Amino acid sequence: MVTMNTGVTPYLIQDHDAITHEYHSPKHYVLRVRDLAPNEKPREKLLRYGPSGLSSAELIAVVLGVGTRREEVMAMSQRILKEYGDRAIIHETNPTKLAKSLDIPQGKACQLVACFELGRRSFARQNGKPRYVRTARQAYECVQDMTSSKKEQLRGLYLNTRYEVIHDEVISVGSLTANIVHPREVFQPAIEYGAVAVIVAHNHPSGTPVPTEDDKEVTRQLMEAGKLLGIDLIDHLVVVADGYESVMEGLS
Repeated sequence: MVTMNTGVTPYLIQDHDAITHEYHSPKHYVLRVRDLAPNEKPREKLLRYGPSGLSSAELIAVVLGVGTRREEVMAMSQRILKEYGDRAIIHETNPTKLAKSLDIPQGKACQLVACFELGRRSFARQNGKPRYVRTARQAYECVQDMTSSKKEQLRGLYLNTRYEVIHDEVISVGSLTANIVHPREVFQPAIEYGAVAVIVAHNHPSGTPVPTEDDKEVTRQLMEAGKLLGIDLIDHLVVVADGYESVMEGLS
């Protein structure tokens, strides 16, 4: 049986990572690019070893170039990957949302979005072939990478009349509630890319794929909005590492 804490003192969970926000605590040591040996700095490593010789954080540090007055570039890069996830950030297309979620300057968010957009355009097709999603299993395979995220994410797969995925986007990061997820955010990319159908999926970091009441309410709202727009919401999946459940099946 789980015992609830009825005390008034809030819990305090400390971050024991070696690299933290510079402005969280001046007592923490923050790894700085200028402290590194010349051949260990991200840009110099890229020139010497090529991109495969750099970690994801180092690659982001190269893209960002410099940090801000309150946060050094390596600390910022590490935090971006930790808070947003190296998989999820690849699919983010909204610099304003990214800047707000990560508390970084909008210019930095634009750099990241532009960089990953170039990558998406180059690798939009798997092995030179389009992706088709006709079943829940196929949809799950497309979004399975998000199950490793420690934050709840809502993701959309946008299909044409041939069931081909023409766009893949992380719509929001955070708890899924009807008050937070607006149908406009889900269907705007569908209109922009000319999609006729949408599949949405979100992960449960708890590892339990059972849909919550909030999941069901969000689904109902999206179904109604889709009917008005003439864009079908054909499924809403709750995904975890070892499986998934369809919210829409539970509503039927």
